[in-house]
Amino acid sequence: MRGGVEELQRLNELRQSGKIQWSENAHAWAAQPRDVVEALAHAGFAEYKLAVTRSRRDRPPTGGVWQGLNLQTGAVASAIWVQRAPDAESIVFIDIDGELIDGDTR
Repeated sequence: MRGGVEELQRLNELRQSGKIQWSENAHAWAAQPRDVVEALAHAGFAEYKLAVTRSRRDRPPTGGVWQGLNLQTGAVASAIWVQRAPDAESIVFIDIDGELIDGDTR
């Protein structure tokens, strides 16, 4: 991953505060997508793609994808999420330059 651990500072803060939790069963994070996207943006990734999916126009999103580019390093960050149930946190997959950011991230 280009840019190193400093890019993950906000994600680590979210994990330490309990706002995101690693799900070993899902191999993904249980989190609010907005929190993850804001952390990646704070790390220097400028949004260049955002798409959400809905089962119907009058329903809340059931999933989505966000991608950002760090113009200084050329690194690409992605967050892909799926809403499990209306009252549950989304499952969020996070990667930077194709490297999964998992529960072992320091």
